[in-house]
Amino acid sequence: MKQTLTAAAVAMATLISPAFADDIDTVRAFYADILTDPAGTTEERYYEVFSPDVVSIPTPPGGEGAQGMLNTIAFLGQVVPDLEWEPQEIIDVGDGRFVVRSLFRGTPVGPFFGVDPATGKSFEAMSIDIVTVEDGRITLTYHLEDWTGAIAQLTAE
Repeated sequence: MKQTLTAAAVAMATLISPAFADDIDTVRAFYADILTDPAGTTEERYYEVFSPDVVSIPTPPGGEGAQGMLNTIAFLGQVVPDLEWEPQEIIDVGDGRFVVRSLFRGTPVGPFFGVDPATGKSFEAMSIDIVTVEDGRITLTYHLEDWTGAIAQLTAE
């Protein structure tokens, strides 16, 4: 009987994963585990948070779909290794949808959206996202980042 309980506990632990976390925890993981440490983001962790069929609107610079988002995250991790993305407000609008207002900041170490060479300056800007979570993973994200404001800070005299 003891072995049966242990086997059942192992089976349950295997079934419980980030994919079955509360939806808001999935959204928080996007900012804390992926956007705040893009250089440390593994493909495995990425797919714990995102559906393989994720849609990102507008299309990120790295291309469409999950691979495009992975490419963009890898780029951000290389060029802004100290990137931090801090949600200021997360609004649960129901049906697995969340509106997230965030601040993001960092210091580029290489060419960044036309700023070349790196200036050594840092930026802080705002983003607004609408994120949809289904079955514990992000399936859709509408996002707007103030990259223009970030670039203006990097090029200011």
